[in-house]
Amino acid sequence: MSPRTRVRLLVGAAGLAAAGIAVGATLIGRDEGAVQTGQADRGPPALELAAVFRQDAEARKLRAAERLYDEGKLVPARRRFDELAASRPESLEAQVGAAVASWPDGTVTRLRELAREHPDSALVRLHLGLALYASGQDAAAANEWREAKRRDPDTPAALRAEDLLHPDMAPGRPFFYDDTPPLRELRGLSPLRQVEALEARAAEGGAKAWMQYGIALQRVGRPASAQVAFERALEEAPKSLAAQVAVAVAAFDKDNVAAAFSQLGPLTDAHPRSALLRFHLGLLLLWIRDVDDAERQLEHAVDAEPRGFYGREARRLLSRLEDVRT
Repeated sequence: MSPRTRVRLLVGAAGLAAAGIAVGATLIGRDEGAVQTGQADRGPPALELAAVFRQDAEARKLRAAERLYDEGKLVPARRRFDELAASRPESLEAQVGAAVASWPDGTVTRLRELAREHPDSALVRLHLGLALYASGQDAAAANEWREAKRRDPDTPAALRAEDLLHPDMAPGRPFFYDDTPPLRELRGLSPLRQVEALEARAAEGGAKAWMQYGIALQRVGRPASAQVAFERALEEAPKSLAAQVAVAVAAFDKDNVAAAFSQLGPLTDAHPRSALLRFHLGLLLLWIRDVDDAERQLEHAVDAEPRGFYGREARRLLSRLEDVRT
């Protein structure tokens, strides 16, 4: 792994770790060096099925097969995916896994067929792009990743495609972090069950409920839905600074980073001593790898709220950044 890649991944991980969330930073491809240097021999494409948020039997089987693939055990991985695809022909994840694990025998052809059958699936287009990239067709790969994001933006696969199109930014997107503890009744629930529970609460109304729902949606890779939820929270409480910041953070898009910063700028002028605002502004600056300015904003957060949630987390993030620099 190149030093540049290491910094990018660690900055992304540090941003998430700032709110105490466990992060397993993974490479976008199986051979990140090839992504960075354009080497011809790139090996098998990456497999990104995003079944991590599900806990059902199919998801467990998908994860087991994906682990085999990630370990380089392509033959047993292909066998597992083939068995799952045969028993669950409606499972697009299994079909994609079987196609990728057959590399290089018919992988691109099968993924093209799946793209014709499911033209709006970001999952399929992400993997078609990865397979095209692995076979040296860089421009065609980028086109598939752009289509993944355009056609199916509210998915983890679209976010991964965005990562591939913008390798100089931290992976994923920045989250909005709330300073209130998680609801007790959500403990022990899977991420998707938490989303369902919070959706039901939000349907009853209230800015706080919509904020919590938006936060949960961000964490399961549904950025467009999260933005809608935060906008609903702002409608319920138009003077809420937290809701305004959440809407701005949710507007972050690697194709147009100005959309988020243009909202945070006026808020900073109006609330220069807000640790909440300074912390999130620092976080967004980290995502575009403007580390110096990010540190200044995080230091402002510490000064504004040295013993509060955002001040503490800003201090923790600054410590992580110092570790990355060294």
